[in-house]
Amino acid sequence: MYQSTIGLEIHAELKTKSKMFCSCSNDPNEKQANTNICPVCTAQPGTLPVINKEAVKKVIKAGLALNCSIPEHSKFDRKNYFYPDLPKGYQISQYDMPLCEKGFLQIKDKKIRITRIHLEEDTGRLIHPKDKDYSLVDFNRAGVPLMELVTEPDIKTGQQARAFAEELQMIFRYLDISFADMEKGQMRVEVNISLNKKGDKKLGTKVEIKNLNSFRAVERSVEYEIKRQAEVLDNNGEVIQETRGWHDVKQTTISQRIKEESHDYRYFPEPDLPMLDTKEFTKEIKNKLPEMPQERRLRFEREYGLHQEDIEVFVRNKDLGEYFEKTASELRNWIKEKEIKKQVCKKEFFKLTKTCSNYIISDLQGLLKNVPASSLRASEGRNPSERSNLINPENFAEFVMLIYKKEISSKIAKMVLGEMFKTGADPSHIIKDKGLSQITDNSEIEKIIKEIIEKNPGPVGDFKKGKQNAFQFLIGQIMKESKGKANPEIVNTLLKKLLT
Repeated sequence: MYQSTIGLEIHAELKTKSKMFCSCSNDPNEKQANTNICPVCTAQPGTLPVINKEAVKKVIKAGLALNCSIPEHSKFDRKNYFYPDLPKGYQISQYDMPLCEKGFLQIKDKKIRITRIHLEEDTGRLIHPKDKDYSLVDFNRAGVPLMELVTEPDIKTGQQARAFAEELQMIFRYLDISFADMEKGQMRVEVNISLNKKGDKKLGTKVEIKNLNSFRAVERSVEYEIKRQAEVLDNNGEVIQETRGWHDVKQTTISQRIKEESHDYRYFPEPDLPMLDTKEFTKEIKNKLPEMPQERRLRFEREYGLHQEDIEVFVRNKDLGEYFEKTASELRNWIKEKEIKKQVCKKEFFKLTKTCSNYIISDLQGLLKNVPASSLRASEGRNPSERSNLINPENFAEFVMLIYKKEISSKIAKMVLGEMFKTGADPSHIIKDKGLSQITDNSEIEKIIKEIIEKNPGPVGDFKKGKQNAFQFLIGQIMKESKGKANPEIVNTLLKKLLT
């Protein structure tokens, strides 16, 4: 009955050494209030701002990655409003000449247009002591470079809004322009949403949901607001233009203030800052853009033949993806050394990469639960004893090859990987030192099989009656008796022979 129209405004604090218009440190981890401040960012009389060139470059970088056009000239403006954590009484922002405009981001089959990306300074932070009738102001954040991205109202669902914000966070991190940590307030999402009847060209009244600090909150607040507005309209009520917040405990939006009219910020050009000429910046940055998440997805599918679920893990966890690629490079070299025919080469390589991917995502990530993925980066020339919790790509590739050549069983593989993780040693030495070499002698395996058959007359009888589960049970007993060392293929062949 109703259709939703949704646009997003996303703020991201930029990853620069200093603030936007002064030389104060831009340190998001500073705990002591009012430490990184100076006369400029606290708006003392007679001070003048100076543009942070790196912040400008980072916004242009984001714009180019998001298919925006970069105007040759841009400027800063004063946005006038009064709030306790805005010391100047105005914010230096951009109005009619932003750094980036008219871009888009493709999310699967949905193209979401980007209206603009502009650069401004962040405000300070209000602290409300418990059971006190006053608030405190911390100006450490005041003046931090803040990028704002505004989308067109192309989004229809909470799921689409969440997917857009998640992809954007990844892009910011791939570009290395922002930490974009939502829990720390380094990336903040605001939703503008309205409902109207399907087929009605006139849009409904817009409601804004402010300061969403998690992807789940983005999705659920949109879903709740669609339901709330629909109920109001169903009861012949009128949706009012207002700003609402998200109550994470109650999972509802709550009214914060009513907006009867758009606020007049009385924008005018910032008289203390010059017009920006972006041509040289744009040319320099365009040639140095890194690979973006979507490009990485397509390349991983083409080059490694991985499943989409595995690819997504390696795209979202960039360190893990880079580790996989280094290991895959070692596996590719092995294929080349064997001089396998070209038509078989790709097929065999894809088998190796899938085995590699499975063990990295399931087993290695399990070992890395409490260790950052960056710990995978082993330094050359370090002794194994100094490489605790590190497995270099060469050793991991050797480990994958042992599995691929069926020289170790899956049970032994898990034991070997655990030792590799603890010591940093290569798998061949671990297998030798721990006595984990595979049993391939037919007579030795046959002896174990005969013992298991003798001990399990019931399952043997069930197998002879056609129950295949009994065969698998006997296989499991044999592998248990051999402590996982018996060659599975030989076990399978000999067991069938001895049971018939």
